[in-house]
Amino acid sequence: MRIVVLLGGISPEREVSLRSGGGVGRALLRKGHRVTLLDTGTGRVIRTPDQAIALGARAGGGGRGGSGRPGGAAAGGAAAERWKSALLRERSRIDAVFVALHGGDGEDGTVQGWLEKAGLPFTGSGSLASGMAMDKAWAKKLFRLFDVPTPDWIALRLPRGTSRAGVLGSLDEAAIASVGGFPVVVKPNAVGSSVGISIVRDAAALRRAVLLAARYDERVLVEQFIPGRELTVTVLNGRALPVVEVIPSGEFYDYKRKYTAGASRYEAPAAIPEGMARLLQDYSERAFREFGCRGVVRVDYRVRGDNAPFCLEINTVPGLTELSLVPMAARVAGMSYESVIDEMVGAARAWAKPGRVSRPSIRATARVAG
Repeated sequence: MRIVVLLGGISPEREVSLRSGGGVGRALLRKGHRVTLLDTGTGRVIRTPDQAIALGARAGGGGRGGSGRPGGAAAGGAAAERWKSALLRERSRIDAVFVALHGGDGEDGTVQGWLEKAGLPFTGSGSLASGMAMDKAWAKKLFRLFDVPTPDWIALRLPRGTSRAGVLGSLDEAAIASVGGFPVVVKPNAVGSSVGISIVRDAAALRRAVLLAARYDERVLVEQFIPGRELTVTVLNGRALPVVEVIPSGEFYDYKRKYTAGASRYEAPAAIPEGMARLLQDYSERAFREFGCRGVVRVDYRVRGDNAPFCLEINTVPGLTELSLVPMAARVAGMSYESVIDEMVGAARAWAKPGRVSRPSIRATARVAG
């Protein structure tokens, strides 16, 4: 098959996407497919998977961009025109589009919506499911609706020109107490890879953390901090794979500890009771089903010392480098990296058949509409 991999992009997670897309490209080539790597951040083709991975490694990390980040809104608009035109020109000869974009319009449903309108089969969830999952505040409301426990939170909006002092003034002692008191987690509402996230232990550090998160998204969450273990569940086409535990070298799994070799350890499968594993898998499959997801998602949890689980988020385009958490869970289930990638392509092709529609459950749709 001829498969186009969309990678790169212009979000703070560009570097991770380049590495994910490069890994996907390698796997597809090993399976005998014809592969084109199309960088949505520049609108240009990257010649080889190795080149994409090298660009991602060279560009730097931390979610702050680097030498490989395209610059400016005008450049981004021109790039979008280039990659969209390229896909439309070749539409009749493309068997599937593999979405390996992280963050921004590649994960919030924007790219997915365009691909739906263009009639191109693509991997992963559709536009509505992607948008609901990427918006952490909406996702948390839906978790509550579906009886999936999630930490308490406060949602802030800091649009350009708004007085930061005025918004922060609403975070008084009573507001912080409503989410369990300090420490709290402050994060951008619609950015992944732990970009812009802080653990805040006192009021003095709160303003700085909120302003950091607001650099990436005008919507900011102040969330209850759950001390405990980091666990994650991959769901592949509706079935949960074995639970993986993340053991970061620091207090939480931030950008550096996710993407720096040796900065975290992993237990795959996680050393937890069978009943706890099944509960997390059930929650994850429920979220996958109710959000209307397809392909692969990863659902992240913190489990408190009393074994109470809390769902943090659902990732509809999780990292797909060969060392990422999704392939790690798949290996425990007896699946190779290539077989996961191939299954995702197969699902994209199946959902493209006439009459197949993937959308959130009636409960989810009603909740969003309300």
